[in-house]
Amino acid sequence: MSNKNSTYAILEAIQHEMRNDPHLTMLYEYQRPVAADPLGNVIDLYKEFGDLRIPDWGPIDEEWLLGGAAGIAMTGVRAISHLPSMTTVRCFELVFNQVGKLRHMTGGQVNMPLVVWQDASGRRPGSAGQHADAGQEALYAAIPGVKVVIPANAYDAKGLFTAALRDPDPVIFFQYGAAINGVQIDVPDDPYVIPLGEAAIRQEGTDLTIVGYGPAAVEINKAAPDLKSFGISAEIIDPRTLKPLPIDPIIASVRKTGRLLVVDHGHESHGTASEIIARVAMAVPGAKFGRSTFPDAPPPGAREMIAWMTPDAPKVVEASKKMMQP
Repeated sequence: MSNKNSTYAILEAIQHEMRNDPHLTMLYEYQRPVAADPLGNVIDLYKEFGDLRIPDWGPIDEEWLLGGAAGIAMTGVRAISHLPSMTTVRCFELVFNQVGKLRHMTGGQVNMPLVVWQDASGRRPGSAGQHADAGQEALYAAIPGVKVVIPANAYDAKGLFTAALRDPDPVIFFQYGAAINGVQIDVPDDPYVIPLGEAAIRQEGTDLTIVGYGPAAVEINKAAPDLKSFGISAEIIDPRTLKPLPIDPIIASVRKTGRLLVVDHGHESHGTASEIIARVAMAVPGAKFGRSTFPDAPPPGAREMIAWMTPDAPKVVEASKKMMQP
């Protein structure tokens, strides 16, 4: 066990599965699947598995990469398509019209053991609007037939990716690397599985339930010490997957606290915060609800402006304080 970033942890999961499955294939774009840990250990999937299973000849064509991987998966062979952060919705039509519907259209005769490993840029300051967005996982979560995963640290990334690779359904795996790689956490060297649809209760509390995943979960955890200093006993829950959405532990928590704050780096309207609140509101009448999200506007390039708009740790604290008011 050692400290690893999320990319290294994911490659470690892929490496183990590829060693045990001689047919597992990955199509990727933009950069070779190589990463190093702080101890100097290097994973180079292309060097280990060669051009047939990690092709080095792929064009800069996201539709081709996803379509090719989907075609491989249609034969029952597990496949991975790795897409860069500037193309989070480029292949949406393929997932909507083909990947998510194939099992249904064939009456269950064809599985789709496909993992779409989607890099996500997140609300990074100093980037243009096209490269500082977040929340596109909500678009994929609206598609029947696919599962959607968003880890908040390297430990979860490895365990969830292993689970995604072993799942018979297509999985969209969003990696907000810039946000979660700064989280210092030890990751086991041996393979392990975190079941899809299993939430993580990061902290128990009695006054307020706070829910967030991915980069929002990172900011919630940063806010936790300040919440405690203000006398707020917050129960912090990271769903880790949007589909299946582990709503039961969130409902159980809100029945205890009577308050729910959902934090999401996606946009306010029609996002995952709204979906989570709606499901809990139907199950817990009379609870108090709030959300802290990115406004319904494109992300600006100016550092000061995007920082002002992003629901970071200080904004989580302020929103929590408002939730505690009568």
